[in-house]
Amino acid sequence: MKLTSRNANLLLLLAAVIWGFAFVAQRVGMRYVGPLTFNGVRFALGAAALIPLLIWGPKTGSPHGSAAETGDRSLVIKGGIIAGLVLFLGATLQQYGVVYTTAGKAGFITGLYVVFVPLLGLLVGQKTGRFVWAGALTAAGGLYLLSARGIVGIDPGDGLVLLSALFWAVHVQVIGRLTRRIAPVQLAVAQFTVVSILSLIGAVLFETIDLAAIRAAAIPILYAGLLSVAVAYTLQVVAQRRARPAHAAIILSFESVFAALGGWLMLSEGLSTRGIIGCGLMLAGILLAQADSERRAEVQGTATGTANP
Repeated sequence: MKLTSRNANLLLLLAAVIWGFAFVAQRVGMRYVGPLTFNGVRFALGAAALIPLLIWGPKTGSPHGSAAETGDRSLVIKGGIIAGLVLFLGATLQQYGVVYTTAGKAGFITGLYVVFVPLLGLLVGQKTGRFVWAGALTAAGGLYLLSARGIVGIDPGDGLVLLSALFWAVHVQVIGRLTRRIAPVQLAVAQFTVVSILSLIGAVLFETIDLAAIRAAAIPILYAGLLSVAVAYTLQVVAQRRARPAHAAIILSFESVFAALGGWLMLSEGLSTRGIIGCGLMLAGILLAQADSERRAEVQGTATGTANP
């Protein structure tokens, strides 16, 4: 398949579908195993699935002067530890959160990382436009309506997922810096391995690892590990070679919609009218934040004389 802009957008949409339904897998998996066990096994599967791509895959996508070209394994290890630690915190908080909330609510709250990314960028001197502030306020209003008792009395599960979204935003900032020096697949395998190791250590300390329970949770673990971690990540990497970053983020943000759809179809989860309005406001806030990113990308492309693919 020729990687046109249209095909790239379709691949990103498929990744969003996979990630959205992964919230259902995460909810179902918690019926059998603990959150740390679930993450430990699924990230191990994700890392293992990417190893063939790491060994035999094309190296043309590696950034110039990256560890893939220089052979600097220490850079990969350091980057993997940093990114993996942040990813571990985000994934762990989210996994505990989905135990106490619905898949649909978790998907929409997680999507707030799109708003948090530019806001966190203020800490490192990145400018934030009016659309981001409008998006943040709109999303906050949506969160107020979506949460059962508003932001002040936010449900425990919603609060954990909201905190995880902050770590996802930090992870985006970290990855943005590391991928300038480390090839994407190298970084993916390294960080997934770190997450798996930390999660399994936590599972040994705080949970009971039961092989029979892991076998019972095999389907959601396989989905979350092979499809959500390995396949969807690879689709994103491949697609973003052609898709504009702002467009990619908008398409990927629709994982929240598919999370709600999956929760409704597979888990019979419903939302009140107030909750549906809240979800709509949160999605609007996400899109507003991305509108600012796209506007800035267009201005930068015009100023530098370059064109987006």
